[in-house]
Amino acid sequence: MPEVWSNWSGSLKFTPGDLKTPGSEDELLEAVHKALEKEQKIRVAGAGHSSSPLVVNKDLVVSLGHFKKVERVDAEQSTAWVGTGLTVKEGGSKLLEHNLSFHNTGDVDVQYVAGAISTGTHGTGITLQNLSSMLTGCRMLCADGQIREFTEEKNGKDFFDAMRVSLGTMGIMTSMRLKLLPAFKLERKEWCTHTDDCLDNLEELIHENRNFDFYWYPRNDEVKLRILNEPGKGTQQIRYAHCVEEKSGWAIDVLPKERDLKFDEMEYALPVEAGPGCFREVRKIVREKFRKNVAWRVLYRTIAGDDFYISPCSGRDTVTISLHQNAGFPIMEYFRDIEPVFRNFGGRPHWGKKHTLQSTEISSLYPKWKYFLKIRQQMDPEGVFLNEHLKKQIFDI
Repeated sequence: MPEVWSNWSGSLKFTPGDLKTPGSEDELLEAVHKALEKEQKIRVAGAGHSSSPLVVNKDLVVSLGHFKKVERVDAEQSTAWVGTGLTVKEGGSKLLEHNLSFHNTGDVDVQYVAGAISTGTHGTGITLQNLSSMLTGCRMLCADGQIREFTEEKNGKDFFDAMRVSLGTMGIMTSMRLKLLPAFKLERKEWCTHTDDCLDNLEELIHENRNFDFYWYPRNDEVKLRILNEPGKGTQQIRYAHCVEEKSGWAIDVLPKERDLKFDEMEYALPVEAGPGCFREVRKIVREKFRKNVAWRVLYRTIAGDDFYISPCSGRDTVTISLHQNAGFPIMEYFRDIEPVFRNFGGRPHWGKKHTLQSTEISSLYPKWKYFLKIRQQMDPEGVFLNEHLKKQIFDI
């Protein structure tokens, strides 16, 4: 009986034709060669934290959960090759043993590092790029069934500007060379205050601190400010808020938070200057129409701009606004009513989260879209690594 695959929240379930969890590159090669002989499509499943149908495939789905090595560590250059089956939490812990660290993480750390990189996942911090920026090399099983190693030095910036956010459409990465930081510690402080006080002081909060974001709670119209800095730096006191939590330690242990409740999410990335106006409009609609039904919060974060061809932060410093709702609750009316607001403010959807955009709308958001498609076509001319969602809704092939 074929195995059912489910994402993290349970909102996305399907039965692939075959689901393989190889224990080595040789086993991966065997599974892929059989699929290529049958002219099947291949997708790679990570931890399933995505709620968009990037993985859905009627043919072969591969999980790389056994690929967890950290090797070729270069302490002087702060680089390491890490297996693509590591979660962010596992990878951070293993790298700490080598006195190295990711520069940032998202709010949760259950994703595979490879999935987070491939979809442009991010944390918060106006000077910090998304996690894809760490990728400077990879070992990859290509569409012709051969494993090759790619590096930015050998293959060039253009290739890696396409690779860094590529939705798993270039090939199957088995390991990645990441640019890291020497291990560092952070202090986390969380403060509660009224939303208007937060908005009145938003620019100061964003620019004074290494990491800053806020959660807005629709039912009481209050926010939780979350601030992280190296010890002794950044905002220490907030006269208009009261501190409700403090924690300090290694960055990998302090940046993410454990989440027992599961949720579905829509997130859009906006030009940083559009963030406050967009949030105010979202707040107005939620208070007028959805306040009784939406128990979850709205998350506001910042990310530094990048050059990656289809990164939501490409070409601009960015604010992201995320809508959440408990897994299993009705969500699409809420998400669909807010999505036009995001679009009106120049928003781009997070690749791994809910959105309704089609290929024509998506391609218009990225000035270098055609450059990405050209490189992707060169790497996979037969579309081996494309499912129906990617072919029709995203790339219009």
